[in-house]
Parts: sequence; structure tokens; C-alpha cells
Amino acid sequence: MDVSFAHFVAQVTSSPPLAITTLLTLAVIFVNGWTDAPNAIATCVTTRCMRPKPAILMSAALNFAGVLVMTRLNASVATTISNMVDFGTDTQAALIALAAALFSIVVYSVVASVFGIPTSESHSLIAGLTGAAIAIQGGMGGVNGDEWVKVIYGLVMSLVLGFAIGWVTCKLVTLAFAGADRRRADGFFRYAQIAAAAAMSFMHGAQDGQKFIGVLFLGVALCNGQPGVEGVVIPVWLMLLCSVTMGVGTSVGGEPIIKSVGMDMVKLEKYQGFAADLASPVCLLVMTELGIPVSTTHTKTSAIMGVGAVRRLSAVNFGVVRDMMLTWVFTFPGCGLISFAMAKLFMFLF
Repeated sequence: MDVSFAHFVAQVTSSPPLAITTLLTLAVIFVNGWTDAPNAIATCVTTRCMRPKPAILMSAALNFAGVLVMTRLNASVATTISNMVDFGTDTQAALIALAAALFSIVVYSVVASVFGIPTSESHSLIAGLTGAAIAIQGGMGGVNGDEWVKVIYGLVMSLVLGFAIGWVTCKLVTLAFAGADRRRADGFFRYAQIAAAAAMSFMHGAQDGQKFIGVLFLGVALCNGQPGVEGVVIPVWLMLLCSVTMGVGTSVGGEPIIKSVGMDMVKLEKYQGFAADLASPVCLLVMTELGIPVSTTHTKTSAIMGVGAVRRLSAVNFGVVRDMMLTWVFTFPGCGLISFAMAKLFMFLF
């Protein structure tokens, strides 16, 4: 299969479904960088370790690096996403269904925002691909259960492991610095938290970037007449394209998102912010190495709750847990059904 950039450009200009798939994928990556990536530096800003603009620029650069470097080292998350569904052997129809799946993510996000329903782009992507695959295959034969079960693992682990690592990290830090001078400790944790936030930004790119690389790579394979991507190496130009798009999206990320994640759940001190920012990338690194797609936002918020629970459980706003549960309840059936309908409509029209 020819995966050169020149061949890709020629295909995009000659294949409307691939052009739509590419445009929508890059748009979702941009929005992900814009809305999700600021979560990585939220605690670092709210504990006043960094100002918002320098923090956002740092996050943009490290999101770019995370997508590029981790995909080169371990593309297991991208592989999981690419192999999660089976669109069948009719690659032209499959490409149309893939475009419908991505379009459904946009539709669902708009509808959800109008009604104030919490959303997760990672979960919307998975639900959209699943709904389109069921539509084109006429049943559950379009879903690869061995890969899809990793989504269930991710739902549980992002909540449980994020909370647990956050609690343990904060507890260890509290014990280790119990007798330390407060001013000197704050000075240390300021720079330590900046380093941890940088690691979180890097791992955000590694996780979320790979998910969308997997989708776009599948679209390229389908346009080449290949029903899957097994045995094909992801080209560097595709990593660069996605990482640059996410980096640009991050650079325009908004401060309201930072405030929401960093302050609405629990008020953090510098040592707590460090613990949360260290726990989150550790959890994401484990999940990425295992090829398990998780929501980076849910992982970070779970780590913050774990940190807050060290002092007292009542310090945590468990309304955040409710919102995460609502995201799962609404996103999978909601986006999946829209994708199913869109795939049927697209195949009828095209």
C-alpha cells in the first residue's frame, strides 16, 4: 500500500469521502487540542506555578511532541482504534461510513452542547465508529470484541487508577515533606509541578493524538482498497500532520477550561497540584503502553479527586463523578445511534 504524502494528496483531491474524512478528523483533532489539552495544565495555572499563556504554549509544544514521539515508539492505541471495527470488504462503502461516523461526532457535540449534556470526544469517536460499523455490516459482526473490550477497561481504569495513583502520590508527598519548611517546599513544588504538567501535556498528545491518527490512517487504507491497517507502518507525515493540528488547537485553548478543571472540583495547593499532575501522566503512560484508549480529561479529574480525598473526602466535589457517568450514559448510545443513522443516510445518498 502506497502511504506516501504525495499519494495521499492525490487521493484527497480525487476522493470526496477521503477529503471529508480528512477534514473532519483534523477538525476534531483541533477541537481536542483546544478544549481538552488545557486540562493538562489546569492545576499548574490555578496553583499559580505558571501564567496561562506560557502554560498554554508549553502544552502546545509538548502535545505536538507527545503525538509524534509516542506514536513512533508505541502506536498501540492507534492500532486499537483502527482495528476496533470492521467496515467490510467494500472499501468505498466503508470509507463513506467512516466519513459518516466522523460527521456524527460533530452533530452529537453540537446537540449535546445545546442541551448541556457532558461530552467526551474520545468516547464520541469510539461510539461513532461502532455505530457506523454496525450500520454497514447489518449487525454486531462489525465490532471487534477483543479490541472493544479495551474501551470498558479504559472507562474503569481512568476512574479507579487515576483516583488511586493520585491518592497514593499525594499521601507519599505529604509524609515525605511533613517537617519541611513551607516556603522552601512551595518553591520546590512550583518547579516540580511545571515538570509534571509538561509530562501530562506530552501524554495527552500521546493518548488523544493516537486515537485520531488511527482513524485517519484507516481512511487512507480504505481509499487504497485495504479493509484494514494490519502490518502497515504509520507514516511520519501523518504523525506530523496530526501533531501540528493538535498543537495549533492547544495554542488557542481557553482559560475557562483551565478554571473548570483546576478549581471547580477541589482547591489545590502546590504540593497537591504536583501530585495530581504526576499521577495523571503515570496512569496515561500505563494505558498507552497497554493500547487502552482512555479519556485524558477523566483521568486527570480522577487524579485531582484522589489528591483532594487525602485531606478529607468531603473536600471533593463528587458532582464531577456524576458528570463523568452522565458522559458515559449519553455518549455511547447517543453518538452511536446518530452515527448509525448517518451511515445509512450517507450510503443511500452516495
